[in-house]
Amino acid sequence: MGEPILCYGKAGSGKSRSLKNFAEDEILLVNVISKRMPFQKQFKYVLKSRNYNTIKNQLMKMPCKVAVIDDAGYLQTSTFMEGHSTPKKGASTFDLFNQIGDDFWDLILFVKEQLPEDVFVYFLMHEISNDYGEVKVRTIGKLLDEKVCIEGMFTICLHCMTDGTRHYFKTHGGTNDIAKSPEEMFDLEIENDLKFVDTEARKFWGMDGGEENA
Repeated sequence: MGEPILCYGKAGSGKSRSLKNFAEDEILLVNVISKRMPFQKQFKYVLKSRNYNTIKNQLMKMPCKVAVIDDAGYLQTSTFMEGHSTPKKGASTFDLFNQIGDDFWDLILFVKEQLPEDVFVYFLMHEISNDYGEVKVRTIGKLLDEKVCIEGMFTICLHCMTDGTRHYFKTHGGTNDIAKSPEEMFDLEIENDLKFVDTEARKFWGMDGGEENA
């Protein structure tokens, strides 16, 4: 089974920035809305698509062990924007929100059930907070938020943050934040570097010649 990993934060918090230490040929970048990266490095394997089937097909045959979907939340946005303006005959808004939830659920399960266990897929998403200060990922519709709880489908959820001078990941969130990771895998705060995350997670789980620390 593949390993989906969630990385979420506000716009400008450093989600895309965290990719910069990967080598040019080390990842497949799924660039959902064709945005430029916040650094000069150009990745060799780039897919510009919002189509779920196209993304799944590319994940099955990618020439590397890491994929990054940036920004995965815009897959949901795309389905909504295209669906609400050109609804299918006989379809309702309820049907549209069901499709949004079903497609995203299926993508996460595809990673977990169809990809090799040493393939990591990073889902970069925006955050949202409620009136009580509770932070979670931004989704569209109630299906994913209330019925699925998508953060529960991930073993690692990293909260991408900045204090204005540095960018970092928070690896455990407490009661008001969904950030989490296996005990003793990371410190509470780590550098904004998904290459480091990838290396340490593989070592922890005994992959790529690393020794399992659990």
